[in-house]
Amino acid sequence: MVSENSLPAIEVKNLDRYFGPIHAVRDISFSINPGEVLGFLGPNGAGKSTTMKMITGFLEPSGGSVRVNGHNVVEEPIKIKKAIGYLPEGAPSYGEMRVRDFLLFVAEIRGLTGSNKAQRVDEIIKEINLEGVVDQSIETLSKGYKRRVGVAQSILHDPEILIMDEPTDGLDPNQKHEVRKLIKDMSANKAIVISTHILEEVDAVCTRAIIIAKGKLLFDGTPEELRSQSSNNDIDDAFRKITTGSEVA
Repeated sequence: MVSENSLPAIEVKNLDRYFGPIHAVRDISFSINPGEVLGFLGPNGAGKSTTMKMITGFLEPSGGSVRVNGHNVVEEPIKIKKAIGYLPEGAPSYGEMRVRDFLLFVAEIRGLTGSNKAQRVDEIIKEINLEGVVDQSIETLSKGYKRRVGVAQSILHDPEILIMDEPTDGLDPNQKHEVRKLIKDMSANKAIVISTHILEEVDAVCTRAIIIAKGKLLFDGTPEELRSQSSNNDIDDAFRKITTGSEVA
């Protein structure tokens, strides 16, 4: 019998998703192992967020399957949600709650109690540099700080798998550097998927990149292999060639 630890952290097979007549995700397959940071790339409307929502169990596939640590997302949603930390697009939260209270609330939902809960929240506040805003309501925060609160809630329970939709969106250069360093530091024993439109992020944190456009998977390889798609070894040029169809990997 194959042990759970030897299975891919995420295994996506022939994934499809329709919204009425719109075929948003088309027969996508890939897998991710612990220790990998996968950059999920594509133009707006490519199907990135839809795919991530299906991996996390927020959307049910129209066809195909997703397994997390060997567990089917549709059949065992609670098990997979425990293993995943999810930063959705826009990082929705309870705007009227203060930052600390919101993180304590999330920690309790994630099963942390007593002194462990308070200690973990304090650790995350320090790690994400939220000390200056812990007593502010979330709705009064800047976009960058709201994003940082979203990152904080996604890693509170130290998940095995992280799914992050545009984790550095709205952050200033220093904040982007901090979040990228955090992702790299966590990557040794986690499987991490980050959706991004910032191509420099692929070089900064990713060990692998996937490109989708119009719901189809067009490229799956290392950042170096992605660069090799361009005659001048430029990642932006390679991305344009692949997504416009002039060169498909």
